[in-house]
Amino acid sequence: MKFIRNKVLIILFLISIFSTPVSARKVKTGVEVLSELNFAPIRGKRVGLITNPTGVDRNLQSTVDLFFHSKEIKLVALYGPEHGVRGDYGAGASVSNFKDPETGLPVFSIYGKTRKPTTEMLKGIDVLVYDIQDIGSRSYTFISSLGLAMEAAAENNVEFVVLDRPNPLGGQKMEGCLTEPAFTSFVSQFPIPYVHGLTVGELATYLNEEGLLANKIKCKLTVIKMKGWKRKMNFEATGLPWVPSSPHIPEMDSPAFYPISGILGELYVMNIGVGYTLPFHLFAAKWINADSLAVSMNNLKLPGLIFRPIHYTPYYSVSKDSVVHGVQVHITDYQKAELSLVQFYVLQECKKLWPGKDVFALCDKSRLNMFDKVCGTDKIRLEFTKTFQVSSIQPIWDKDIVTFKARAKKYFLY
Repeated sequence: MKFIRNKVLIILFLISIFSTPVSARKVKTGVEVLSELNFAPIRGKRVGLITNPTGVDRNLQSTVDLFFHSKEIKLVALYGPEHGVRGDYGAGASVSNFKDPETGLPVFSIYGKTRKPTTEMLKGIDVLVYDIQDIGSRSYTFISSLGLAMEAAAENNVEFVVLDRPNPLGGQKMEGCLTEPAFTSFVSQFPIPYVHGLTVGELATYLNEEGLLANKIKCKLTVIKMKGWKRKMNFEATGLPWVPSSPHIPEMDSPAFYPISGILGELYVMNIGVGYTLPFHLFAAKWINADSLAVSMNNLKLPGLIFRPIHYTPYYSVSKDSVVHGVQVHITDYQKAELSLVQFYVLQECKKLWPGKDVFALCDKSRLNMFDKVCGTDKIRLEFTKTFQVSSIQPIWDKDIVTFKARAKKYFLY
């Protein structure tokens, strides 16, 4: 009987191993690869670290702790992007300089009055290391911090190392026009598509080699590649734990919804789920009829998407404490879904159903500038408001993808 029981246990163990996706057993992030190498690429150097709570290994041990307790390197400074090194700042809040209570190290703000590390901040640093989980959309400020830090490293003769991490949108999906020079900002720092399809290591290499840093300067860049990551993978396929990359990106599927509604969210007219339990999943307002909008959206038969009527009361942000009505977006086939145009289809259908509710007229006029910056151009808004038809802006939105993909492909690491 004991033999049978042991045999059953062995069989169950083998089933559990082989039923686990191969990718889930194999993907290792840059920080894990660096640890396996016993820090050889930066051994013996004085290190500055740009990171946040997403900088962890698969056991959720922070890169800060791994570096601080290593005998191979000397961690001497930390640099805080938006939300801070420890994630204790809200969206858009200026990050302060202070001493980290856990390590006693100085923490320099690179999200506030200073967004690019200064010479004083880099004093005594041999190498600047970047370890932050990106979400694959251009308007997420961490990649703006990446580029500016690369510029600072080049200007101050400091090496720059990127510990690579997966693009949670995968490496195949690219959407949106390139940022035009007049609309360069911290939410669209570089001429890349809105959904860019690159890992941070690939993006850093692209910026460096294509002369896209200030004055076409180049830093001494090293990318510590992942092991086992494939371009077709979404984040779940990696088997890695998801740490919220910011307060409104709480789950591993959140990055897929961010480009669905984030641009429209800049107008602060509709609630997009920010302030409720489903950030970026929703489109709702007091004046919307949820059933009518759901029917209209589903009649479009957008590939890979279904829309469900929803009613809720936001706890904060747009329409705080008021009941709003609208739709929840469900992704049924991620590969087929075109993410970033969904919000424009919503505006198209709302204009048909409620002609008097023009969100561009209802918003504070200062928000139009931010909307254009996130789009990377004002051409999208100006053209769309002529007809409120997605067909009128799709050629503009898609025009750069083929050229960008061909150029970016040279820098693919996977």
